[in-house]
Amino acid sequence: MKFASQLGARFALNAEFVVNRDGRYFLLNEALRKVVCKGFYYAGTYLGKVKNGKFFPSFNLLAMLAKSDANKVIVDRQAAWLFTCGRDIFKKGIVAVYGSRKKGAHTLVLNEFGECLGFGRIVCSLDGGIRDAEVVVKNILDVGDFLRREVYV
Repeated sequence: MKFASQLGARFALNAEFVVNRDGRYFLLNEALRKVVCKGFYYAGTYLGKVKNGKFFPSFNLLAMLAKSDANKVIVDRQAAWLFTCGRDIFKKGIVAVYGSRKKGAHTLVLNEFGECLGFGRIVCSLDGGIRDAEVVVKNILDVGDFLRREVYV
């Protein structure tokens, strides 16, 4: 919930259905909760993990938050591709902004189809006076992260 509030999201989960398994959080429905054993590895919807006191969200959770009233920037096709490759967002790549435009706010990054590509931190106010070639959203996590971490044998 704290992570969701950092994104300005009005979002709630029934705590009864959120299960903490060794610092990894899962959302289980009522039926699954009844049959899952205590030593499970994966069940339901993975929400994210806590490591060294810091929460790392899953893309499942980011997609859920993207459907809520959270801070969002919609980016054009080129900016979406570059963001997925680990790059930051320039002002010229932003199509629309919803929610906070303030420096320091966290925001979801969505493509023009409404698909959540990840999230970042706004590094300068999106209200105006910014050059098109200036970075406005610093990439924190994007969907390409998994592919970049793959080891080729």
